[in-house]
Amino acid sequence: MTLLTFHTDGHALTWTGDGEYLRVEPWGKDSVRVRAAQMHEVENPAWALLEEPGKPSDGALVSIDAGHGTAELRNGHIMVKAKATYGVYAGAGYEEPRCELSFFTADGKPLLREAARGGSLDLHARRFKPIIGGDHAVTVSFESPVNERLYGMGEYQQNVMDLKGCTLELAHRNSQASVPFVVSSAGYGFLWNNPAVGSVVFGKNRTEWKADATRQIDYWITAGDTPAAIMEHYADATGHAPVMPEWGLGFWQCKLRYWNQEQLLKVAREFKKRDIPLDLIVIDFFHWPYMGDFRFEQEFWPDPKAMCDELHDMGIKVMASVWPQVAIASENYAEMKANNLLVRADRGEDLGMLFEGPSQFYDATNPSAREYVWSKCRQNYADYGIDAFWLDEAEPEYGTYDFENYRYFAGSSQQVANLYPREYNRGFFEGQTAYGREDQIVNLTRCAWAGSQRYGALVWSGDVGSTFADLKAQITCGIHMGMAGIPWFTTDMGGFHDGDINSDGFKELLVRWCQFSCFSPVMRNHGDRSAIQPDGTMKETIVNAAGEHRSSSGADNEPWSYGENIERIIVKFIRVRERMRDYMRELFDETHRTGHPLIRGLFYEFPDDAAAADIADEYMLGADLLVAPVVVEGARSRSVYLPGDETTSWTDLRDGTVYTGGQTATVDAALDTIPVLARNGKDHGLAGIL
Repeated sequence: MTLLTFHTDGHALTWTGDGEYLRVEPWGKDSVRVRAAQMHEVENPAWALLEEPGKPSDGALVSIDAGHGTAELRNGHIMVKAKATYGVYAGAGYEEPRCELSFFTADGKPLLREAARGGSLDLHARRFKPIIGGDHAVTVSFESPVNERLYGMGEYQQNVMDLKGCTLELAHRNSQASVPFVVSSAGYGFLWNNPAVGSVVFGKNRTEWKADATRQIDYWITAGDTPAAIMEHYADATGHAPVMPEWGLGFWQCKLRYWNQEQLLKVAREFKKRDIPLDLIVIDFFHWPYMGDFRFEQEFWPDPKAMCDELHDMGIKVMASVWPQVAIASENYAEMKANNLLVRADRGEDLGMLFEGPSQFYDATNPSAREYVWSKCRQNYADYGIDAFWLDEAEPEYGTYDFENYRYFAGSSQQVANLYPREYNRGFFEGQTAYGREDQIVNLTRCAWAGSQRYGALVWSGDVGSTFADLKAQITCGIHMGMAGIPWFTTDMGGFHDGDINSDGFKELLVRWCQFSCFSPVMRNHGDRSAIQPDGTMKETIVNAAGEHRSSSGADNEPWSYGENIERIIVKFIRVRERMRDYMRELFDETHRTGHPLIRGLFYEFPDDAAAADIADEYMLGADLLVAPVVVEGARSRSVYLPGDETTSWTDLRDGTVYTGGQTATVDAALDTIPVLARNGKDHGLAGIL
């Protein structure tokens, strides 16, 4: 009997056995892609990885040792070893073939290995569980380094830095963006290149990736000596973020919601009157008659072009919200339904959400649906002068997260659901590019998947609460999003849910969040604010001329809405942000070129400092500024860990105090200031203004 089932296909290594087709090949510098399928050759779906892999590293080669049933693939700094194993069925004499993969650096340092067979345990590293009449649920198990630290995976609302020991759902929800790329302190990055709903367990004894339904296993591994090297490889493999336009560097103003044209213009004029810098103002949701109309309601927005012209004359860009829901009452519903441009429920009523009326989501995985929606938005927004779009509800946010019940053009929700936000952003990016806006694209979105960064996606952290605990969690969200390859990140300043503008506690929270926002990739004010109205209600009632209900407008949310002292502090940090333009431009250009995140955990710049590895309430903004937000109510000082060693200096930008690295210092943090320290004197013009 011949047991040799290894073959080489150019630079790739293939193996077959027991119904499995396995393919391992170089996929960019120092990187490999692994695919495996049952009873069919592997496929090349348009998931996270770019269609054409980057050039293999010099000297990429495959070698096969037929006598020992082993094979080896080398690609630059990564090496894959494959070993064919054979088991016996209970003395029947039948040999069942398997293939085990192990991953090393080029000099033989172990990185990761698929779980071994385990002798009589008879374990399967790559398990295909058949779905009756369909494809497979799969689990891939790895033996991973016990002491590794893990970062990335996108946005999960938890104050956890090192993900080792965590279990994470591979699915999107409002304020949860599952981006399945993780970076290990052991020197590798791992992408689960599969948009299926599933889970991952980063256990002490093993790592397990699961997809509930899929046609194949598909993952990508890269090796790098530093987190920065790994992120560079990942950006090359999945795409680089565009260049951030200049108006992304300043202050953005928003609230829930400016409900008519004159109200919006009045706010913009007040910013100019008070000489408060403003780069962009946002028109939030339900400025349309019905979801899916993709246009302004004329009664409340009578002349959008004149509105945009006036704002542009003031030097202010305009962003308009788009929701992917199409209400049954929408003027576009019948046409979209007839042309299969909507998501479809497999069971029950064909609805995705009931908020403000029954609706279904448009199918962003369908190219025809993307073209249809963009054509409406081009005609009804871009042609009037709207500069950018707020692609809300991008998960999408089903009324009930019953992932099994929905089907897309690209496949069942179980198989492809996590692709939705990326394709949603893709439709607008491609439309705006064709429209001639290719160097001015930044669209705010509430969710992302691997590869979203290449479509100009600015991800915000969703409808989070207005609490100090939520503020603290945004620090780790920002760090992990950057480590998942999504460098453009922002939050609702003050949190989203019901901050009372008359509450001293909320005013303090807003100030602390403003300080964090100032030192984030994009500084943006937004939230659903509350205040007692003259009639004793919390929100005013809005109806159209026909007496039909229209969504309410939250309380005021401008800097001057909170009293003179709070306005003074907020405006102070808006002006600090203006002083940071050169530095922010430098950082956005760097991430465009390299894939390095803007918000970085201390471990990123100091990978050899063990004390910095798990710090969750500080971060680096680029390589030069250490930011330590105040995340405890009432606190007027805080301890700050200063990474590095005696060769590293840290200068407090408030008072010029200089510290050496490798120590913890307690620093003052009055309400109107935030601890920011410059590394080795690189203050970028911020000394003395905080």
